[in-house]
Amino acid sequence: MTAKAAEDAAVQLPVREGEDPWTDEEVVEVREELTSEIERMTRAIAAAEAELAELLSEGSVGAGRDPADVGSSNFERDQEMSLASNSREMLEQNQHALRLLEQGKYGYCENCGQPIGKARLQAFPRATMCVACKQRSERR
Repeated sequence: MTAKAAEDAAVQLPVREGEDPWTDEEVVEVREELTSEIERMTRAIAAAEAELAELLSEGSVGAGRDPADVGSSNFERDQEMSLASNSREMLEQNQHALRLLEQGKYGYCENCGQPIGKARLQAFPRATMCVACKQRSERR
């Protein structure tokens, strides 16, 4: 068992009524999933920013370009900006969830303080709200 796995084994994550307690292996799995997603999002952001830089440099070249080409370039630029923004948001969510895990606060709803639920966290490790609170927040 690695040092990180031993640390994970000491973590006791909350569960909802009727759920089985977290096993050491499941806690390690969640940590690895979050870490993997952080690395993947970091790479995705770097790639999107490189593509965006290329699109921006193309946009300043060639006055008198065909309007369809300009429109296409603008669309691609906007799409890359949106992808980069989405990737940054997901990166921040994963980093936040990992910090909560390291602080022993992972698995509790940030809104109501009740357990989020093991099944939800296994499916969506970066979740910081229970389903009910998340649904309420999305309706607003």
